Amino acid sequence: MVSFVLLGALWRRPLLGRRQDGRGLSDRLSAVVLGPLRIVVQALSVVLFVLVWVSALFGDTDPFRNLAPTWIYVIFWLGVPALSVLLGNVWRALSPWRAIADLFVWVRELGGGEARALAEYPERLGRWPGAVALFAFAALELAYSDPASPRALGFAIAVYTYVALFGMAAFGRDTWVRYGEGFAVYFGLLARIAPLFAREGRIRLRWPLTGLAGKDTTPGAVAFAGVMLGTVLFDGYSRTTTWQDLMARLEGPYVVDHPTVAELLVTAASLGGLLVGVLLIALAYQAACALARWTVNAPRSLVPDFVLSLVPIAFVYVVAHYATLFLIQGQYAVPLLSDPLGRGWNLFGTAHVTPDLTVISPNTTWYVQVIALVTGHVAGLAIAHDRAVTLFPDRRDALRSQYAMLGLMVLYTVGGLWVLSRG
Repeated sequence: MVSFVLLGALWRRPLLGRRQDGRGLSDRLSAVVLGPLRIVVQALSVVLFVLVWVSALFGDTDPFRNLAPTWIYVIFWLGVPALSVLLGNVWRALSPWRAIADLFVWVRELGGGEARALAEYPERLGRWPGAVALFAFAALELAYSDPASPRALGFAIAVYTYVALFGMAAFGRDTWVRYGEGFAVYFGLLARIAPLFAREGRIRLRWPLTGLAGKDTTPGAVAFAGVMLGTVLFDGYSRTTTWQDLMARLEGPYVVDHPTVAELLVTAASLGGLLVGVLLIALAYQAACALARWTVNAPRSLVPDFVLSLVPIAFVYVVAHYATLFLIQGQYAVPLLSDPLGRGWNLFGTAHVTPDLTVISPNTTWYVQVIALVTGHVAGLAIAHDRAVTLFPDRRDALRSQYAMLGLMVLYTVGGLWVLSRG
């Protein structure tokens, strides 16, 4: 609320949109990073991808002795968002599926052929395929009864690989990455927070958050933001005693005589909880935009104008919910890399490294959560305010349009803190 007052008093004209271009860095640095270094990183990403997949399919079925669960749920799922916010769209080089597609195109063109998309992507779909893909991953992690099962992860990797490569072949690499490849869409949005980005073969430096200025009219943009926020919100709520007691009552009558039925009931309930979380986030945002439109009597919907303000909130939800997991469980990747299949190997001499479980205290965790959530929502409010002063030349209209957004940010902040405190 203090930030709202300060924004209204000091931020009287658009700032973010005017600084989106930034300034270019050294041509030599750009050529190295976007050329040879990117190719090396892509090659390493494919090697690691194959290693994780082989570990999932043929390694020890104990998730604590197999590299795949820790690598996928901790290093990949939590590490890439942090890299994206710091360094920009690193997933362009880290994606093994993009690397495989790039290699295919290079070989095809080297032989004199031409790699062309098989079909034109329907614009009306927008980011809906990406939202479905991201939701599917969240469902595997949060709703499936045994998400850390290496064999289940191996099957999931196979399915996602088929969909990703088929989508790139059907609609083109850039198009599918922009709309349909769930992880690429997710990391790409987070990368717009970063001060670094690439354009026309050159790395550029800009102020953080300026990449989120402007509106987003892509179909499915709100749905994708809802998945980004709602799934993490449900993850926090699913750890509360209220939800755990509900699941115990649901499966109690069947868990002894009909364990499969009990498992299906819990999975269905968790899927329902995920959907409710996504809907709550999306509907609250839509309601805030409708109220803002009514407040200033705007001639059209304001939903596309403020949706990008949810991106920093999605990132800080990840930080608040998973910082401890990343710092503690992430250490286990070091010994697991030396013994990825759980066969007693010591490939790099790190198999006996002992993680430090006291690296972060409970009190420090809580302060990190509070600071992250408040900072993220202030950033979201600043992005929305910048858009408001762009849309409404009358300063009073710009401020009135933000009353509803202020209420939304307070609701998201308090809701996030409540869920964390109940876990």
